[in-house]
This record gives sequence, structure tokens and C-alpha cells, in this order.
Amino acid sequence: MTTPRAAAPSGCRSDLDSRYYRLCDLAEGWGIALETLAAVGAVATVALMFALVFLICKVQDSSKRKMLPTQFLFLLGVLGVFGLTFAFIIKLDRATGPTRFFLFGVLFALCFSCLLAHAFNLIKLVRGRKPLSWLVILSLAVGFSLVQDVIAIEFLVLTMNRTNVNVFSQLPAPRRNEDFVMLLIYVLFLMVLTFVASLLVFCGSFSGWKRHGIHICLTSFLSIAIWVAWIILLLIPDIDRKWDDTILSTVLVANGWVFLVFYILPEFRQLPRQRSSTDYPVEDAFCKPQLMKQSYGVENRAYSQEEITQGLEEMGDTLYAPYSTHFQMQDFSIPRAHTPASPYNDYEGRKGDS
Repeated sequence: MTTPRAAAPSGCRSDLDSRYYRLCDLAEGWGIALETLAAVGAVATVALMFALVFLICKVQDSSKRKMLPTQFLFLLGVLGVFGLTFAFIIKLDRATGPTRFFLFGVLFALCFSCLLAHAFNLIKLVRGRKPLSWLVILSLAVGFSLVQDVIAIEFLVLTMNRTNVNVFSQLPAPRRNEDFVMLLIYVLFLMVLTFVASLLVFCGSFSGWKRHGIHICLTSFLSIAIWVAWIILLLIPDIDRKWDDTILSTVLVANGWVFLVFYILPEFRQLPRQRSSTDYPVEDAFCKPQLMKQSYGVENRAYSQEEITQGLEEMGDTLYAPYSTHFQMQDFSIPRAHTPASPYNDYEGRKGDS
């Protein structure tokens, strides 16, 4: 004899699986609120990805253009953060357990790796050095994030013992939360390193790049504050463990919006701006045109004083054009020296008389 199925909560269909009740249960409004914010954030992220592709031809500064591939990768990570929210709203089971433990750290590691690579590039630019190429910046971001991928894969293999996919739902809640936090130690390291690197951006002399450092610094600072708060709440034994999923879902939505509001949107405002000469050092200072002292032939003693005075009078009415040649050619005549009389002019005549 089959057990009668429990009635679906208000707002859900009667044939809906009980694992998805939080997505539509009107009694537990936090699930509906978080999934709405996550959906809006995902749509906004996709729109920003298309906008970033459109802005490629609008970016005039080559140093900013080199950051676009890494920022596109960052948006992919933010999109994953919003999407992962639904895995925490749905009840923990054999499908959502591995997804939560693997993607939570991987996606945040990807986001903070992109911010860290951007900060490293800004540290060079703010000191007047040559920026990194787009391939190097992208490789740094991917390389930093791959470390968390290896850690997460190794943890899943060892925890599930290759076959037991239900181990996450079977673990006691305190032990599961402790393992979850321990798995994210590298992400915490990336977060702190990104914050420190963003502070170093303010030590350079080219202030135009410091605005980008403010975006990274504020984003990483707010992320650290969010993470410290949820880790404390997750590890406090007095809190009812039924709120664990609510806490982690809120973290995903809040941190995702922090990424968009405090980093992506301000960066988009900076992208179309024209390249400023004050943001870069003078490349060939010795080639800059310098004013030359005008000479009117005083150094040549073959010129008579009368001709020099005449030349000065003729040049007095000529205006100096700052972007023309340094020697004014208009109404300018070159004085020439007189040829002295030769004592041998009458030599042939005397020879004929003799």
C-alpha cells in the first residue's frame, strides 16, 4: 500500500517534486525572493556580456582593450554565481550536493582571479611601466582559478569515495559546514591577495589608473565582509541548521550583485573614455621639439655691422609662428660679404708697359 503524498504548499503544483517546493512556496518567501534576484542578476549579466562585445570597437585605449577578454571571463563567473543560487534553494540531495561543493569555490575563484590579474596589470600601469598583454592577463586569471579546480576535484573524489554520491546529504550538518568552509581556504587567500594588490595600485604616480584600483578595492573589501559574516553564521552551533541553505543562497546573490554594481558598471563607464596623455609616461622625451636660439649671422665676422643692422630691421616686423620652422623665411635676405679688391688687378697692364 503506497503512502499518501503530502499536500503541496501554497503556490506549488500538486505534482511537483518536494525538492523544488522552496522555489514556489509562498510560506517560505525567502526562496522566491532570492530566485527573483538571482534571475534578474543573470539577465543583467548576459546583457552586460553583449554590451562588452559591442564596446570592443569603442575602446580607444589599448591598455583598457587588453582587459576585455578577462572581464568577459569575469562576467561568465558572475553568471555562474547567480545560476548556482538555485542549487542552494533546491533541497540538498545526490545531485545538488556535489554541485554545491564543487562550483561554489570554483566560480568565486574564477571571479577573484580575474580581479587579481586586473590589479597586477594596474600596478604596472600606475608606475608608468609597459602593461601586460591580453593573453598574459587572461592566462594569469585562468591559472589562479585552476588551483581551486584541482582542490575541489580532489575533495569530491576523496569524499564520495568514487561511488557514494549521497554522502553530502548523509553527513551531519556541523561536519558538512566545516568541510565546506575548509574547501574554500584558497578562495579566501585569493580574496585577501586581491585586496592587498588593489591597495598597491594607489602607490603609483599616474593617477588615472587609480580609479580602476578603487573599483577592485571596494569590490574585494565588500566581498571579504560578506564572507566573514556567512562563515561565522554557518559555524555558530546555536543557529538552526535549516537556515544554512538560506545563508548560502543569500551570499551568492549578494556577492553577485556586488560584482556587478561595484566593479563591472564602473568599469563600463571608464571603457569608452579617450586615452589621456597624463596616464602614460613620455616615451621619447629627447625627441620633443625645443626652441632654438635665432641667429642672424653675428657669429660670422665677415658680415659688416651695417648689414647686420639692416637684417635686424627687416626681421623686426616678422611674427614668430610657434608651429612653423624656427628660422623665419618670410622677407629674409641672407647678407653676403664683400669681396676685397685684389692688389694684382693691374698686374697685366704693368707687364705690358715694361
